[in-house]
Amino acid sequence: MTKVIVIGAGLAGAEAAWQIAQRKISVELFEMRPEKMTPAHHTRNFGELVCSNSLKGAGLDNAAGLLKEEMRRLDSLIVSAADQHTVPAGGALAVDRELFSAEITQRIEEHPFITVHREEVKTIPEDGVVVVATGPLTADDLAKDIQKVTGREALSFYDAAAPIVTLESIDLAKAFWASRYDKGDPDYLNCPMTEEEYKRFYAELLKAETAEVKGFEKGRVFEGCMPIEVMAGRGEQTLTFGPLKPVGLVDSRTGKKSYAVVQLRKENREGTLFNLVGFQTHLKWGEQQRVFRLIPGLENAEFVRYGVMHRNTFLNAPQVLKADFSLKNYPRIFFAGQMTGVEGYVESAASGLLAGINAARTIENQSALIFPAETALGALALHLEGSPSTNFQPMNINYGLFPSLEIRIKGKREKNLRISERALARLEEFIQQQSLLSRN
Repeated sequence: MTKVIVIGAGLAGAEAAWQIAQRKISVELFEMRPEKMTPAHHTRNFGELVCSNSLKGAGLDNAAGLLKEEMRRLDSLIVSAADQHTVPAGGALAVDRELFSAEITQRIEEHPFITVHREEVKTIPEDGVVVVATGPLTADDLAKDIQKVTGREALSFYDAAAPIVTLESIDLAKAFWASRYDKGDPDYLNCPMTEEEYKRFYAELLKAETAEVKGFEKGRVFEGCMPIEVMAGRGEQTLTFGPLKPVGLVDSRTGKKSYAVVQLRKENREGTLFNLVGFQTHLKWGEQQRVFRLIPGLENAEFVRYGVMHRNTFLNAPQVLKADFSLKNYPRIFFAGQMTGVEGYVESAASGLLAGINAARTIENQSALIFPAETALGALALHLEGSPSTNFQPMNINYGLFPSLEIRIKGKREKNLRISERALARLEEFIQQQSLLSRN
């Protein structure tokens, strides 16, 4: 077998196909549009941006900016096309979306090692190396086959996630470590609230503006993931008998039970990120920041992900994916894009880059590569593999995923720049060690 099948030509699929083809390996790229359109797409072009035209921060004091720079150094098609078709956007990299997707389409269609098929793929091919990059709106037939291959419990169709904040932004003078009734290790951070603090929070939660919930079938949004604001609307005490229940949580510093307690649970193995337990929400992002910062201890919380509720087909990555983006039980099958549990345009393309490199290596009987944890590419991939599999939710790249610096740096911007400098130095070493640049 001397070719790779790539299913889907969004940002991830196009990037994967490009990385494989640049290594002089034949690619059969399948894209169902325009024969069959999704609810979100409007054109036949590859890499179509369906929401914002921004690929987020451009500077190296920004994790998304670092990720793009790493991709540049690895001959990324997506970042190259973005750099060619920028529009003014301050400190962000934004693009003319039509020229951007047209550029990607042209370069893919003209590549001598890529054959494009405009047809729907309903099942994962039974033989050969395959990259599945069909995105959050994967068609039903293929989604069912993915469930069959990965296991029914491994695939989610609705993304109902609580906000995630950084540990270093939580005021630990106000929060305390404990598990309810002292069961197990004290792994939860608890933010206690007085009656006055709770009533102020409750009043502002009821007044907060909500965003439109997209992609859910009517009623499905509320199955097992009741939004915190909807729950609050059922009565003032509903939350204190639900996710903010103080029973079994005593602050050892005071010996007192609080009126209400907001619990935060570790989101990653390193314990640098925490999610607000039970805070699934469809409040607007600005409202989430305003209202949730009323919680004692979270006054200066840094949100690396806001709560979201939308249609989003994604794998429970820690359960089924390795950090090389192959399935644990089927190493010939790779996944890329939002379906892997990454969130965002650049992150999706980055997963395609990694899946493409490793699919090509598989064809050539080489071992798959895991990028260093100090790099943005490595940090993102290792987060997917190493996160707790219970309550797994998609994630953007952020500095909370990186190993800590060996020395303490004052100032957030300076610290971020130092992490980025370390990442790029480590990436250059890795590129040289592995002879990673493509051969075309």
